[in-house]
Amino acid sequence: MEKRIIAIGGGEIKNKTTLKIDEYVANLAKAHAGDTRANALFIGTASHDSMPYFNSFRKTYTSVFDIKAEVALMVYGEMNTEHIKAKIDKADAIYIGGGDTVYMLEKWQETGIDKMIIDAYNRGVIICGLSAGAICWFTDMYTDYEIMRGQSSEYALRKGLGILEGLMCPHFNEREEDFMPKFTESEFNLAYAVENDCAIEFVNGKLTKSISAGGKAYKITKENGVPIKAEI
Repeated sequence: MEKRIIAIGGGEIKNKTTLKIDEYVANLAKAHAGDTRANALFIGTASHDSMPYFNSFRKTYTSVFDIKAEVALMVYGEMNTEHIKAKIDKADAIYIGGGDTVYMLEKWQETGIDKMIIDAYNRGVIICGLSAGAICWFTDMYTDYEIMRGQSSEYALRKGLGILEGLMCPHFNEREEDFMPKFTESEFNLAYAVENDCAIEFVNGKLTKSISAGGKAYKITKENGVPIKAEI
């Protein structure tokens, strides 16, 4: 069974800037569902369960691709973990929205949702995420959570869930100038940098391709301490 993660660097699902990527995810979900109607679960923990964000997701996945859209709410106590687990168990695809990555991971670990999502991944459920929902799967994350909270004007490096090897930078078209010197000076030897409206796909933990709706993606390594940026 293939285990698949699609990491989207950024974009606006509300404005359908990632529509080509969403179509790819939707088709995978339909293949996973077989003869039944596909079910996609939106998890918006990073945006504090923003319902307008979920509505934008539903307008794309249901109205455009005829996939049943569900939502898991865990920030304000509307749903208990058993209810959320039932939704995860029914999902053909799980879409993790953007926002505060560190808040999201802390909330998942507090409730045990992280293990439920990883179990779904191991069962072959399609995992997709944008920005915070993209970087969380990697060993290390380049995140703006301190900027979002007004705690700093600097990007930060934090540990992710470690399902995929490497350092992940989203919104690379906006962050390249800051990211590249930090990567050069760091101990990291492998990074993935994904622009808005672009995604990279991993199957069984291995990078397979990029999916572009207008943006680009790069694999960055080091040779004698010098970063080498290769388009995916």
